[in-house]
Amino acid sequence: MDSILHQPPEDREPAPNRARFSWLRVLGTLFIITVILGLLSPIIPHGKMSADRTEAFNNIRVAGLTLSEFESIYGKFPDATTIEKVKAATGTQLELGSSSSNQIFRQLLANPAIAKSEKPFWCKTAWSKKKPDDIFTRDKALQPGEVGFAYIAGLSSADDPLTPIVVAPLIPGTTRFDPKVYGEKAIILRLDNSATPMQIRRDTGEVWLNGMNLFDPRQPFWKGEAPDIKWPETP
Repeated sequence: MDSILHQPPEDREPAPNRARFSWLRVLGTLFIITVILGLLSPIIPHGKMSADRTEAFNNIRVAGLTLSEFESIYGKFPDATTIEKVKAATGTQLELGSSSSNQIFRQLLANPAIAKSEKPFWCKTAWSKKKPDDIFTRDKALQPGEVGFAYIAGLSSADDPLTPIVVAPLIPGTTRFDPKVYGEKAIILRLDNSATPMQIRRDTGEVWLNGMNLFDPRQPFWKGEAPDIKWPETP
């Protein structure tokens, strides 16, 4: 009986101390979560940017193959002079033209043996707000926003193999690239169907080669004439 009466009391932590410890655990957990999110925040956009750039590289290469196939059939790359040839050969009802890359690329879609999808002509940009839906009706093919690439018309496979023919992300109406889309990189498809990343100057949005703007007529491959750029249509 005495041993029971004189048993030392249980060593219990006072209630205020327990509450303080619980709050410390919560705060510690929140701190760890905050640190982890802070470390991941620059990685997540970079990963998305890398995926967008990879998709653009894949699509521009396929676009290059369709252009080569078009030339093998019609004797030249698509431009204003090939519109009637395409209509006569395919009977297409697509609205063809030569004032934008959307209109030029429709000539490729008019022949199913050349292109079966709108997707090769799309890439992530600030103005290509939706992916193509592959609807080829008269007024639906390659609508504004379904094309991300700019196209340089008037070229031939006999020209300098290093001549750019399809580029992105070229800001419509300008010779400046958007440096925010692919981590200050431009994607350039050349006549030899090589896709090359090139550095965009952050201050001007220009891509330089040989000490001058890529589109400067003094570049050897432009032969002294300004390139005939066809920009994508904006929504």
